[in-house]
Amino acid sequence: MYAVVKTGGKQYRVSKDDILKVERLAGDAGDTITLEEVLMLGEGKDVTVGAPTVAGAAVAAEILEQSRAKKIIIFKKRRRQNYRRKAGHRQLQTVLKITDILTGGAKAKPAAKKAAPKTEAKKTETKKSAPKAAAKKAEAKAEPKKAPAKKAAVDDLKLLSGVGPVLETKLNEAGVTSFAQIASWKAKDVEEFDEKLSFKGRIAREGWVAQAKKLAKGDKE
Repeated sequence: MYAVVKTGGKQYRVSKDDILKVERLAGDAGDTITLEEVLMLGEGKDVTVGAPTVAGAAVAAEILEQSRAKKIIIFKKRRRQNYRRKAGHRQLQTVLKITDILTGGAKAKPAAKKAAPKTEAKKTETKKSAPKAAAKKAEAKAEPKKAPAKKAAVDDLKLLSGVGPVLETKLNEAGVTSFAQIASWKAKDVEEFDEKLSFKGRIAREGWVAQAKKLAKGDKE
């Protein structure tokens, strides 16, 4: 038996045990989900077409992985206007395994849970580990207390060209608080933050890395 199912605005022909990549669906790896927009069912020469969906039909699937598709590059250019724009995009996707094609209003079976280990084994392990735990506590008491870690430097990132309060907040939320951090960025880091924070090439265009190296040395001119 096969079915034609709709998800993420696209249609897929599926059968039991098929592996399928679709646009991101809610859930974690190992969860069982139900795709209810079944447009057609087929088994041999018998075909049932929905209007628009087949009543009582559904497709059960297990989430194998939550991942991202291969990166695509979008490039725009206008002649004689010195206009060039380059952007990258990786689509969020879910990898599914089709577990069953349901008809007549049947419901999907929940994924089988792993059996918990026996409590007796846990008791013997805790008994064996008790002397070790006591020894570790004694060692911890003997060790001198460590000095509290110093807080990371916080610079006024608005000194960078093109950075205002909004961009500074985005950088701080991403863990970037000092000129030294930006000065150490490589090409890979620039591309990662450009895509992560939707800066659209601003980092390279404004020359933040070169500016940050000067500002980190105390040169504010």
